[in-house]
Amino acid sequence: MRCVRFSLFVAGFLFLTVASDDASAWWFYTPGDTVDNVGYKPEQPIPFSHKQHAGDMKIPCQYCHSSARRSTVSGVPPTNTCMGCHKVVSPDKPNIKKIHDYFTENKPIPWVKVHDLPDFVRFSHKIHLNTGLECQQCHGPVETMDVVEQVAPLQMGWCISCHVEKKAKIDCIACHY
Repeated sequence: MRCVRFSLFVAGFLFLTVASDDASAWWFYTPGDTVDNVGYKPEQPIPFSHKQHAGDMKIPCQYCHSSARRSTVSGVPPTNTCMGCHKVVSPDKPNIKKIHDYFTENKPIPWVKVHDLPDFVRFSHKIHLNTGLECQQCHGPVETMDVVEQVAPLQMGWCISCHVEKKAKIDCIACHY
């Protein structure tokens, strides 16, 4: 009997939370919201300045992260994307030589992922970019960062708040399938 009452309580609680237009209910009841990784900036195998490339040189995000507009993932650029410029640009610099070594050995550069979601979450870059969102809305002003760091919590409550603010559809199956 206790199990039935508890199940009814949980079902009612979930119904009220889902039915609520208040995004704070989603935020408050999202498991794991105590860890958000804001400020996370891991050391990379080769120092890479987004400030220099995306900021000073104005290389668009999607030049290197070309799969973002066509796929669920933004992807890390393959080594040959780097080599497109660095065959001739600064080939004698030590860190550029590392890129050449990876390219010559036909190995990907083992970049460390900065923005990581739990395995049970499916986020589509394509859908968000095709609605007109800019990369900076989730990733922050990367064009000003020498070292990219996570600036947003990237948790369900944060995503729901954005959807509510922009009056975008909230479809649980889109992210959890």
